[in-house]
Amino acid sequence: MTQVLIGYARCSTDKQDLAAQRHALVQLGVAADRIYTDKGFTGTNRARPGLDQALAAVRSGDTLVVPKLDRLARSVPDARAIGDALAARGVKLQLGASVHDPLDPMGKLFFNILATFAEFEADLIRLRTREGMAVARAKGKLRGKKPKLSDRQQKELRRMYDTGDYAISDLAELFSISRPTVYRTLERQPATAATLAVMTA
Repeated sequence: MTQVLIGYARCSTDKQDLAAQRHALVQLGVAADRIYTDKGFTGTNRARPGLDQALAAVRSGDTLVVPKLDRLARSVPDARAIGDALAARGVKLQLGASVHDPLDPMGKLFFNILATFAEFEADLIRLRTREGMAVARAKGKLRGKKPKLSDRQQKELRRMYDTGDYAISDLAELFSISRPTVYRTLERQPATAATLAVMTA
């Protein structure tokens, strides 16, 4: 039976490019049409369609090739689980130019060290993200979702509602927003003086 090389590449955001990883896989002997990819998925997210397809494509005697271990997994347990599952199916795992041998004590140690570094790096990224958000929040730069309507539009919506000529559904259609957004806008905008005068008369 001919051994088949199946490649897998991943990047965490839609803005990143997979070209370098694809090129590396082709250089390692993987055919371009046998490379499966995930874009916009972190390594800690196990539900990745590209990875699932790559794992489904490999058969006993084949080799799953990834440029680096952190492209495959970002935690030690996940890396071990994938590696063990492949070995149980008779599939080899190649990390860059090195083929992982789960039966070799030194190879197993090296694999675990790589997985630990990948997990450590993922933890650092999460920590920096949390710290960055905390700093931005402290400086008032992180305020949550921006309102769908400008201040002027919100005041106009309130004024139109107060005339009594427009129903909530009418305002939602006119301003191209949902009914709940209309209600939230009305809660934020106080009733006009004219409306209050009518209500208290």
